[in-house]
Amino acid sequence: MGVVSLEDALVRAAEERLDVVMVSAEANPPVCRLMDFGKFKYERQKHEAAARKHQHKIVTKEVKLRVKIAPHDYQVKLRGAERFLRKGDKVKVLLTFRGREREHSELGRKVLEQMVKDLSDISVVETRMSGEEMFMSVTLTPKPNIGKIPMKGTE
Repeated sequence: MGVVSLEDALVRAAEERLDVVMVSAEANPPVCRLMDFGKFKYERQKHEAAARKHQHKIVTKEVKLRVKIAPHDYQVKLRGAERFLRKGDKVKVLLTFRGREREHSELGRKVLEQMVKDLSDISVVETRMSGEEMFMSVTLTPKPNIGKIPMKGTE
């Protein structure tokens, strides 16, 4: 339309049942557009919702272990951690100590190292083993190509 006075733009907008929307206030003269602002907001909201729909939020799942874990229980925890990693979530492996187990932290470290070793084909260590008196933990992140590697026992 070119350069139009504000009064003429408002009259034309009223005739066409549209809104005058300022696109660029810094320009000289300011740039405005005639549009249905409600429809514009609705379409932008739908576009943002569609973009959110295709996003994957990375969640940190937690797998709790004990120092004296039975072999079968260890395998169950291992499969759970593997399932979380294949889904694309991070896994925090938390090993808790009770009573005199705290004096033998090397046993807990062995259990965590075994878990990291068993999951090394599908994960990367994000945070190294950290521990206080009552627990030790390690955080694992899935490798980018884990969807191509079959899950153990399903070959």
